Amino acid sequence: MERCIIVSSSTFNLSQLCPKSASILPLELPKSSSSFSRSSNANSRQIRYGFCRTVPYNSSCTRAFTTNAVLSDVPQRNQYFKVGAESTGSIPSDKLLHVIETAAKTGAQVIMDAVNKPRNITYKGLTDLVTDTDKMSEVAILDVVRKNFPDHLILGEEGGLVGDSSSDYLWCIDPLDGTTNFAHCYPSFAVSISVLYKGKPAAATVVEFVGGPKCWNTRTFTAAAGKGAFCNGEKIHASSTDMVERSLLVTGFGYEHDDAWATNIELFKEFTDVSRGVRRLGAAAVDMCHVALGIVEGYWEYRLKPWDMAAGVLIVEEAGGTVSCMDGGKFCVFDRSVLVSNGVLHAKLLERIGPATEKLKGKGIDFSLWYKPENYHTEL
Repeated sequence: MERCIIVSSSTFNLSQLCPKSASILPLELPKSSSSFSRSSNANSRQIRYGFCRTVPYNSSCTRAFTTNAVLSDVPQRNQYFKVGAESTGSIPSDKLLHVIETAAKTGAQVIMDAVNKPRNITYKGLTDLVTDTDKMSEVAILDVVRKNFPDHLILGEEGGLVGDSSSDYLWCIDPLDGTTNFAHCYPSFAVSISVLYKGKPAAATVVEFVGGPKCWNTRTFTAAAGKGAFCNGEKIHASSTDMVERSLLVTGFGYEHDDAWATNIELFKEFTDVSRGVRRLGAAAVDMCHVALGIVEGYWEYRLKPWDMAAGVLIVEEAGGTVSCMDGGKFCVFDRSVLVSNGVLHAKLLERIGPATEKLKGKGIDFSLWYKPENYHTEL
């Protein structure tokens, strides 16, 4: 069975856009303005989810899903926009990586010292908690970054924005991703740090805590733009699984039980029915590193923040995976949704995730860029 997307417009000719049978071309999205607004031009969404495809003239088109096998009938060969920085500017990537690894391991040591001790827990919301360890880890990380790069801008989950907003470099720091898991002594949780150059990830490190009570250990994921991804110093690569029904997937849910939360509950059910399973681990950076490691094939989530995503998306991309927004559009770390995959399955995952996200937009759910530090220069 083959499927297609029909473009109803006198402006576009499908055969011109995709001249070769079964070819898949990247979607050209309008460039963001300096104020990070999304274009609402109808033409920018007439070919959705980052791809278009032609089919033989005698083929019928359908969006119906009747069996698991329908998800994997046509190989996907999409090309998506890269999220990594094209350059690291005046600072060599090796130097950035050295500092970012040192900072992450310093924060991780704070967590390791506290992992088997009683927690002092406070709340940012009804169920959104924070511990003293989150704050202590961030202080330790900031100390390392400031000693090496006193003029850089820093965005931390706990401490907010500090530093020079005119800098080309922005550090996105989650000192303890997966705080609820940490509070319960339940893996997984991690330290996640990325440094952006002009708005794009240039280097990243995630220190994941593995094991559990009485047997805690860590593994360290690193990546620099164009340099590959590594786990404990060994190069890693996303999986080559090309069928959804043979994949293991991961998602996450925020603290607000709104329409986006309800939509993802439905996506969770749908993919549970057509894949080997969907996991919910509770730490976005860890989830993305697992895609990069090749032990799961995809991860998606609404309502994330830059410190949740900035490190993980670069590590996935450098491991050969693919990153986009959940509507298939071009991703940046200031977006409100993310889909990462092994690359092979990306378009197939979007066949369900994309339409669900478009329905949320139709309800008026805000998918504009979440945050941009004032005066911070980007090339997005």
